Amino acid sequence: MQLAAIILLMVVLPIISIVQDLATNQVLLVEALGKWFVFWAVGWRLVSAALHQMLRPAYTAKDIFEIDDPAAGKLVLEIGFGNLAIGIPAIASLYFPAWVPALALAGCIFFGLAGLQHIRNKPTTRAEIAAMVSDLGLAAVLIVYLVWHALLSAQ
Repeated sequence: MQLAAIILLMVVLPIISIVQDLATNQVLLVEALGKWFVFWAVGWRLVSAALHQMLRPAYTAKDIFEIDDPAAGKLVLEIGFGNLAIGIPAIASLYFPAWVPALALAGCIFFGLAGLQHIRNKPTTRAEIAAMVSDLGLAAVLIVYLVWHALLSAQ
C-alpha cells in the first residue's frame, strides 16, 4: 500500500496533471512542473504522512523507524506537525502560485536530506529502497524546476 501511494503521489498524479495542464492551458512546462510536483509530491505526500504519524504515532515509531519505545510517539507527533506545516501550504499553492518556488525549495531540502539519510541507513527492504529512490528523485525534479525557474526569471 505504501509503495502504491508513493508511486501515485510522486509519479502518476503529477505527470497526468502536467500533461493535462499543457494540453488545455497556455502554460510553460516549467510552471506546470513546479505547480504539480509541489501540489502532489510535496503537498499530498507530506499531508498523508502527517495524518498517519499523528493518528498512529506508535505504528510509525515501531514499524517505520524501528523504535520500540512508547515515548517515541511524542517525537513522531512532532514530525507529523512538521510534515503538515509544509504539506498544507504546498497544497494551497495551487491557489497561490507565487508560493510554488518557496515550497519547492522547502520540499527539495526536506526530501533531499531524507534521501541522504536513507543512504546512510543502508536500506535493505523494498519499502526503504522505494522511500530512498522517491525522496532523491523528487529532490532532483525540484532542483531542475528551481534552476529552470531561476533562469527564466533572470531573463
